[in-house]
Amino acid sequence: MGGVTSGASGVRAAARIGARPDGRGGTALPTLESGGPLALRRTRASGSEARVMLVGAMSGPLGGDHFTVTAEVAEGARLHVGSAAATIALPGQAKGEARYDVRLKVDDGGELRWLPEQLISANGSDLRVATRVELAAGARLTLREEQVLGRAGEEPGRLSSRLTVLLDGRPLFDQELSCGPGAPGGWDGPAVLGGHRALGQLLVVRPEYVTRPVEPRSLGEYAALTPLAGPGALVTAVAADALQLRRTLDEALRELDRGTG
Repeated sequence: MGGVTSGASGVRAAARIGARPDGRGGTALPTLESGGPLALRRTRASGSEARVMLVGAMSGPLGGDHFTVTAEVAEGARLHVGSAAATIALPGQAKGEARYDVRLKVDDGGELRWLPEQLISANGSDLRVATRVELAAGARLTLREEQVLGRAGEEPGRLSSRLTVLLDGRPLFDQELSCGPGAPGGWDGPAVLGGHRALGQLLVVRPEYVTRPVEPRSLGEYAALTPLAGPGALVTAVAADALQLRRTLDEALRELDRGTG
């Protein structure tokens, strides 16, 4: 169930999305539950695709908060999830790190486009993000992650992020990165961010990549397209700011959607 509780240790909030075919060529949303800082809104559909917007009804996550977002896409359903604005991790009165968990599941023949706005790590914050995706063998996924280290003119907070993708129960992709105060040494060095303050990745999973994998190549000076074992393609990028990062990832996605990746 979606909902919210609060206490001395911070706010606990959850949101859930469930998508399935509506029997008329579109996608129904029998589950759309949220509360507190997490608010889900259905927006205008596009063809057979249902669209949902995640609206931040309150600031956060703050220190000690724990947010969880879950989305499940059934066979034959198509779901697009975005967010109305960037998520800003802020320091809070409660001690301890904040947590933001994302749990995604796509059945065989289902499709999920997970395209939220940026996550901004503000000075003094401490946030751990964990995204876990479970894909059936014939599932389709487009997932974008963008992280901005600090607002304009400030140093970032502590940010730890892990993205795990399982395909038919087996690991397809598993990556973890920590940045900011207290992170392992070298996170801002030339082998990792090289002084850049915006980083992101675009993960695309399509069954046709098994027989027609993408060609690896650079996408400008600070971005690259890499095929993954099986039906996956990965774009990784760093940039001076969020706008430049978005332009790079958007252009990469347009190429992949056109089949020119």
